[in-house]
Amino acid sequence: MRLPDLEAWAIFAAVAEHRSFSGAAAAIGLSKATVSKAVSRLEAQIGQSLFHRTSRRLALTEAGRPLADHAARLLAEARAAEEAAHDAATSPAGRVRLAAPMSFGIANVAPLVARFLAQHPGVEIDLHLSDARIDIVAEGFDVALRIGDLADSSLRARRLCGIASHIVAAPAYLAAAGAPAHPNELSAHRLLGYANAPGPWRFADAEGTVLTVQADGPLTANSGDALVPALLQGLGIARLPGFIVGPHLASGALVAILPDWTPPPIGLHLLTPPSPLRPMRVEALIAFLAEHLHDPCAAAATKPVASGRALP
Repeated sequence: MRLPDLEAWAIFAAVAEHRSFSGAAAAIGLSKATVSKAVSRLEAQIGQSLFHRTSRRLALTEAGRPLADHAARLLAEARAAEEAAHDAATSPAGRVRLAAPMSFGIANVAPLVARFLAQHPGVEIDLHLSDARIDIVAEGFDVALRIGDLADSSLRARRLCGIASHIVAAPAYLAAAGAPAHPNELSAHRLLGYANAPGPWRFADAEGTVLTVQADGPLTANSGDALVPALLQGLGIARLPGFIVGPHLASGALVAILPDWTPPPIGLHLLTPPSPLRPMRVEALIAFLAEHLHDPCAAAATKPVASGRALP
């Protein structure tokens, strides 16, 4: 039985990541010639070209794109296996790449990262905050926190908790435009949209009646926090999670409306690459986040007004 050329696969993964033979060579400490020969050797073994090469550009071929994901997983699992063996006799140490949504990350994840680092001085964390949907395998993240529905994938996912959403507006807007008494009345109002959660707004009442309303208004943003100034200026109505609007509801600057109807709760999920092998530092961070993120979620899920039954 011929064994796979794991070195060539690992080098291919590095070239695909850096989109450069010279960049990959510098990153893994090999000569450019060695890197080029390894990729050529792998192409000969599989009988397909992995890259389109020009004097100015290097791009994956149609065949190379899916194989790059496989190569990245092979390399990650090999590294995790080595690190797991090393970690068995040591304390957590090394770098962990963590991705989280922007607003939730600033309010809830960044303080936990500081506490975790104080407890584990040998660990370094690269915290990436963005509301954009990322490919955690292709971009080399060890852990990602994601809010919302999850698409089917090979990632390992763990639901940490639910986060309530609220339909909110400023008192000045409601005084001028009137407070809707039913979701169907929202079509006559200015609705502010969250670009990362497109589509109609969904509601359910205590009897289980489900309604959808198409959001349409003067502002759409890919950050929930970016909608708050427009709300405070009385420019419309928005559907936002409690961790964003909670302080404004408490102060009275915003008001929760439609108390007999509720949007479905959104889930906070912890995602990791599919490999079951994880270094001790990653396992430690996962356990820490899972333990401490229940309290912020519970606080976010506290309703400021009576509401109907949430959708399952």
